[in-house]
Amino acid sequence: MPTISMFYGILVSMYVLDTQKHHLPHIHVRYAAFKTVIEIPSGEVLEGSIPAKQMKLVQAWIVLHADELMADWELAAHGEAPYKIDPLR
Repeated sequence: MPTISMFYGILVSMYVLDTQKHHLPHIHVRYAAFKTVIEIPSGEVLEGSIPAKQMKLVQAWIVLHADELMADWELAAHGEAPYKIDPLR
C-alpha cells in the first residue's frame, strides 16, 4: 500500500486496485493506533475513526488536494502506483 502523504503523524495511503470493498474513491488514513477509510473528494468516513483534531486536518488536506487525489485514484484503480501528494503545512 503506497503512502501518498504524511503529515503531523498522519499517514495517508491508497491501495492499487482497491475498488472492490468500498466501490468509491477513497484513502486509508492511519494515526497512532487509529485507522479510517475516507471517501474522496467528500471527506466522509466510510469505515473506522481517528481523533477529531486529526480528522479535521485530513479533511482540510483533502479539500486542498482533491484534484490530485482523484487523479491518483484513477491511476490506482487501473493498477498503477499513485503519485506522492504534498503534505499539509
